[in-house]
Amino acid sequence: MVSKKYLVYMAHSNVNFRRAELESLADLCGLDIDFSTYDEESPFFVVDLPDDAQASRWIRRSVLCKALYEYWGEGKNLQELHESIKSQPFHEHYKQLYRQDSFKFQFETYRGSTRANRVEQIETFAYLGLQGKIDMKRPDQIYTIVEEYRPLAENVGSTIPERMFFGRLVQRSDRHAMEVYDLKKRPYKGTTSFEAELSLVSANIAQVKPGSLMYDPFAGTGSFLSAGGHYGALVLGSDIDGKMIRGRGAAYDISSNFKYYGESVQFIDVLTMDFTHNSIRSNLKFDTILCDPPYGIREGIKVLGADNLEKYVGKEDVELYGKKSFLHRDYIPAKKSYSLDNLLDNLLQYASERLTIGGRLAFWMPTANDENVETMIPLHFCLELKYNCVQEFNKWSRRLLVYENRGPDFNGQDNTGTKRAVSNFRERYFTNFNR
Repeated sequence: MVSKKYLVYMAHSNVNFRRAELESLADLCGLDIDFSTYDEESPFFVVDLPDDAQASRWIRRSVLCKALYEYWGEGKNLQELHESIKSQPFHEHYKQLYRQDSFKFQFETYRGSTRANRVEQIETFAYLGLQGKIDMKRPDQIYTIVEEYRPLAENVGSTIPERMFFGRLVQRSDRHAMEVYDLKKRPYKGTTSFEAELSLVSANIAQVKPGSLMYDPFAGTGSFLSAGGHYGALVLGSDIDGKMIRGRGAAYDISSNFKYYGESVQFIDVLTMDFTHNSIRSNLKFDTILCDPPYGIREGIKVLGADNLEKYVGKEDVELYGKKSFLHRDYIPAKKSYSLDNLLDNLLQYASERLTIGGRLAFWMPTANDENVETMIPLHFCLELKYNCVQEFNKWSRRLLVYENRGPDFNGQDNTGTKRAVSNFRERYFTNFNR
């Protein structure tokens, strides 16, 4: 199959997640992309793809990319760039193909700025023989010079690029969605609402698809539900905290966010429910489970039950106004403490039973960085660990773990029931990890 070269220009943000997002979206589009030349330190990645249509499908929903260009050449300076463009085997073909189209030139800079005269630089491309009219608003083609600079010092930028690319814009990414889903603009949010960028990235790596069914068992204020809705999934959530689900009335609850985004049709509902006592019918299969389990920072992890059973024996027989107390709408059941290890074991087991084959489970897990102990990742014999992406903070980090359900015949590694945390994460968080 004949292929074309394309330049992917990535954002210098959450670098540890970029390849996972690109690979997951490529797999979603059925593209076999060679990542052997991918460099995590560079925001540029030249790839071979069949055509513009498939290239556009791949990048259009990426959040950690900026744009994708039809690759025309590269060089260390403007002269080398022109020589590279003229030497490409597709040079004459591209010149003829777009010669009559309206166009404009634009510049993209990475880690620097220039004092060069942009008009003079554009005029050096006269050999392309473009005959269409210049249209700064709605051109048929946008030709882009992408410049890479190496800072002279930490706070001192260079004015001379060390590398230049030239190409025709094929597809802008979905990075603008970060502004649309910005927490500052969201009607209903809370102190633990997940930020927009990584919510959307998580949905991409989890391969949330249009028309699929996504479930968040720890919905909170619905950040992941909003991300899933943005990518076309039908979303369902639950949370043990009824106050979180109810919000502050119909104008300020999770459903109000979907109304604000114009995506109410994607929202199924949210349930007040303890995940470990899950009441969703057992034959309902999900395509994606995407969540941020409670770390137990704001309060210890709780599930339904009682730490002291003797204290609650007979409570279920108490009647108020002729009705059992637990049947009243305002009844608040007892809760007991629960470990993060047990919660994650429950989550992996649930995913193995309730995900479709090939469906993905993606969740975030906290890790203390100041302990000289290897992080033990939860594993289940039915689930293949696809990605382990780390977001570093100061003395702790959190990992996005992504699994694919391969079914009981997969017979993968399993460490269910193993104690993975050597100390209480919540206690160490509030003592600034000094213990």
